[in-house]
Amino acid sequence: MSKKVRWGILSPAKIARVHVIPAMKNGKLTDVVAIASRDWQRARDAAAEFGIPKVYGSYEALLADPEIDAVYNPLPNHLHAPLTIKALEAGKHVLCEKPIALNAEEAYQIETAQAKAGKLVAEAFMVRFHPQWQRAREIARSGRLGDVRAVQTFFSYHLTDPGNIRNQAEIGGGGLYDVGCYAVATARYIFGADPERVIGVFDRDPVLRTDRLASGLAEFSGGQHLAFTCATQLVPTQWVQIVGTKGRLEVQVPFNPKRDQPTRIVFDDGRDLIGGGAETEEFPPADHYQHQGDAFSRAILEGSSLEFPMADAVMNMRVLDALFRSEKSKAWETV
Repeated sequence: MSKKVRWGILSPAKIARVHVIPAMKNGKLTDVVAIASRDWQRARDAAAEFGIPKVYGSYEALLADPEIDAVYNPLPNHLHAPLTIKALEAGKHVLCEKPIALNAEEAYQIETAQAKAGKLVAEAFMVRFHPQWQRAREIARSGRLGDVRAVQTFFSYHLTDPGNIRNQAEIGGGGLYDVGCYAVATARYIFGADPERVIGVFDRDPVLRTDRLASGLAEFSGGQHLAFTCATQLVPTQWVQIVGTKGRLEVQVPFNPKRDQPTRIVFDDGRDLIGGGAETEEFPPADHYQHQGDAFSRAILEGSSLEFPMADAVMNMRVLDALFRSEKSKAWETV
């Protein structure tokens, strides 16, 4: 397939500059042709750094460009739904950063706009395109772990800068929106199912008002459980354990593996508690952002459906909504 999808980037946000633009520049099916920012100079600087030919001083101007097929939306969380809807109305396909919206109602609005536009929309959970996660799901579904009953996830980092958008509650900051959403998405990915009810406990920063520590339980049909903790003011930590009746699987660096370093998952049959039954499987360096961009672009070029369509994003937001409701009710909430 020689043709490439022409991409526009809505903002030179850090995740765009550090991860997504470099990945798309190296992609087999992605061609980054434009970038926009309300600060024209920031867009110009990013364009010069990455060799992007077109620069726009507003998002609307980029969306009006008829030579752009798809846009990537890495804007702050409160702008995910509004700009994604505007992009759809302008006839663009959209890859939007997670969380897709601030609540399920906004996600439903995107779904409605998508149906009207006839374009593709996806939430950018890049980890689902990494070979280590694809292999983890394959093992979980193969029967090697036995009956897979539990997933446990921990994802934390330390950030107290009040100027960082992740610490601004009024625009969708906080740990659950930022990293807890990965725990929900990957458990659903492994189980191949959606939770029926959840309960969450939260600790909020007294000044920033963001959830700096959140833990949750999610009960899936069939008695499967997700237990997770996410935090924005703890030492950086990541791990995932997938546990069944015959074995367990550990994803060692589940969410932010380096694209130039190998990754590993560890299977353990549980014969003892000191790793006597442990087997490590190593994967060559891989850029899950590149794989994500190519998968989305392939669906555009082939006119095919996405493996993770908008309905998947809506469900993830429904789970987050239920967790936030649980914070207030201090009880289990139905998804």
